[in-house]
Amino acid sequence: MTSAKHPKQSRPVIMITGPTASGKTALAHAIAKAGNTEIISADSRQVYRGMDIGTAKPSGEMLDEVPYHFISEKEIEEEYNAGSFTSDALLRIRSIHEKGHDVLVVGGSTLYIQGLLHGFSELPQKDHETRRKLREELKAAGANALYERLKSIDPEQAATLDPSKTQRLVRSLEIITITGKTVTELKSSEKTRQPPFKFIPFGLSLPRNVLYTRIDKRTEEMMASGLLEEAQQLYMLYRAAETRGIINALETVGYKELFQYFDGIHSLQRAIELIQQHTRNYAKRQLTFFKNRLNVQWLAAPGNRENLETLVQKLRILYSKT
Repeated sequence: MTSAKHPKQSRPVIMITGPTASGKTALAHAIAKAGNTEIISADSRQVYRGMDIGTAKPSGEMLDEVPYHFISEKEIEEEYNAGSFTSDALLRIRSIHEKGHDVLVVGGSTLYIQGLLHGFSELPQKDHETRRKLREELKAAGANALYERLKSIDPEQAATLDPSKTQRLVRSLEIITITGKTVTELKSSEKTRQPPFKFIPFGLSLPRNVLYTRIDKRTEEMMASGLLEEAQQLYMLYRAAETRGIINALETVGYKELFQYFDGIHSLQRAIELIQQHTRNYAKRQLTFFKNRLNVQWLAAPGNRENLETLVQKLRILYSKT
């Protein structure tokens, strides 16, 4: 794959996104391996060290074959958000282009993808007093109560959130309190930013029942590969710190449910069932976000090696023509 005919500033950046377990990583790796291409991971959890199996990071062999960025670059206790990623990723893309290499963005973290494609609306700065009150309410009433309130005020924003991940939930309600407007209203009033690079976004699509079967199977494969042991190591290292203040990275499906098992809240089998259920819920929210907020060209997710190779060739030809 080559983009020699393109000036550096206009070299296209293909983006592969879609729901979890749709085959994004395998496709992106095959494309990058076939050409002079580096991969930007747009996954908000793969950026953390020590969270390997549960975030489905590329294998060590894959990392040796292709240059990956934003894999295991941050410590778990570090705060890293979509705004920081957007700024860092744009700089990284420019640096890769300056080396004469192509860039492929792959990942399913909705805000990471949105940040690259459209940037973010001008939202208010954090208000510590408002946030303190909301966190007190969260502790007293629980996440579901706050989520239902947001759902009644801003259902479109609520549909993109996981109620158990309270950081965005609190932030959404904080914005409403400060501005008197919903996040959806603020985003709809912003002017579309022209991205500094030509992004060509594709989403991998597959029937819902097939996706859910993949999710359930992948969870079982993760457990067989050592997810329980990985989660236990993190639990021993960070659980005490988490009780003093939520570490956002650990509020991740796969780890959170196993932490609850270690706490004696439910059985190991129930933890596995919850991981599968919560991952299916997450996939549904991803699809809602991509279809409602982003202009993505949908492709049938490859179901076998022959499908994968055909799609790789199709996207390589696209690179050569743009």
